[in-house]
Amino acid sequence: MRIGLYPGTFDPLTLGHIDIIARAADLVDRLVIGVAINRDKGPLFSLEQRVAMIEAECAELSRQSGTEIVVHPFENLLIDCARDVGAQTIIRGLRAVADFEYEFQMVGMNRALDKSIETVFLMADARRQAIASKLVKEIARLGGDVTKFVPELVNTALRERFGPITSHSPG
Repeated sequence: MRIGLYPGTFDPLTLGHIDIIARAADLVDRLVIGVAINRDKGPLFSLEQRVAMIEAECAELSRQSGTEIVVHPFENLLIDCARDVGAQTIIRGLRAVADFEYEFQMVGMNRALDKSIETVFLMADARRQAIASKLVKEIARLGGDVTKFVPELVNTALRERFGPITSHSPG
């Protein structure tokens, strides 16, 4: 069985993440979405909220692709998480050159820790390359419309957290 691990904080889950998840599901038999606990980042949404949003959004993707998609919170090293879930592959999404530089370093360190686990990069769809969770949170916090960037479930959670949209972008 081919098992892939797609790790991240997913705070919040974006349409860019969903794009990578959908395409990764075509590459493996079981896709584990590793939700990093990372207390140092001070997430907007609790671990439980992030896990619930991902599970809700991935249920239909799992049915459509025929790939088992599971959510697995983790707080240890990524390579240890990959071992824990039996992943042969770590899947990472790339948006820009800046992402590549960071990811390149991570791959080198992970390969030094375990050569048997390969990292695969998927480029974000061109329509999704600008989406970053950090920017989505900032736009929502300032009352902007993030419906083009996040699933409806996430948009609702952001509006509950920050209040209604106060500005409208043309388009």
